[in-house]
Amino acid sequence: MDLTINSHRLRFSIDTKHFDPKSLTFIFLHDSLGCIKLWRDFPKKIALRTGYNIISYDRQGYGESDAFTVSERNNDYLKKEAQILGKIIKQLSLNNVILFGHSDGGSIALIAAALFPERINGIITEGAHVFVEQETIHGIKAAVEAYKNTNLKEKLIKYHGDKTDNVFRAWTKTWLSESFQNWNIEKYLPHIVCPSLIIQGEKDEYGTIGQVNSIINKTTGDSIPLLIPETGHTPHRETPEIVISETIKFTKNL
Repeated sequence: MDLTINSHRLRFSIDTKHFDPKSLTFIFLHDSLGCIKLWRDFPKKIALRTGYNIISYDRQGYGESDAFTVSERNNDYLKKEAQILGKIIKQLSLNNVILFGHSDGGSIALIAAALFPERINGIITEGAHVFVEQETIHGIKAAVEAYKNTNLKEKLIKYHGDKTDNVFRAWTKTWLSESFQNWNIEKYLPHIVCPSLIIQGEKDEYGTIGQVNSIINKTTGDSIPLLIPETGHTPHRETPEIVISETIKFTKNL
């Protein structure tokens, strides 16, 4: 299904047959190179175990949504995505929402929870960033080399088609730019009043426990840290059973 937001067509995955508007709704927010299809069957597993609605969507520029209409991102691009998410929630008339965000999607979830507290019941983040670390920069530089020298580009083309170069460039050029090194969204954290589950792999190649500590210490709602040993930047793919069981436990306590 498609929705038009800000004059741009966005592709959505919604199980309309089993959608219950009175039930809690999970919205899955993909990472900087992600899309609906790269979540694979993870959202469906959550739906089967919880009975809640699930929604995922391709942000503009990604997957099967419209291509980017700007060539340069500014430092507020994640806030803009959170505002678009607010419009999506309103357009779909959702009032009981749990955001599940990975990486960039986790940062979007944090900002959205601060901006729209009346509609968001809880948030779950994986590898979310609230400021720039050297580990992040090193990880992105390694990804740039992989894009040049391995089959990473070919893998991504399967999901983003002719938008692939722009998707990769938007991520790497923004985060490696000098102007982005002072990017910081910690000012939003005290405005997050809903419960949150903050997940991070202990071997995350893009960030440290400093991100988790900042979120836990600065949010107003009850925040639970979940550090997963021997796990990198994608816990839902690397250790799915741990993430699923902890997600279910978290939602039962809402």
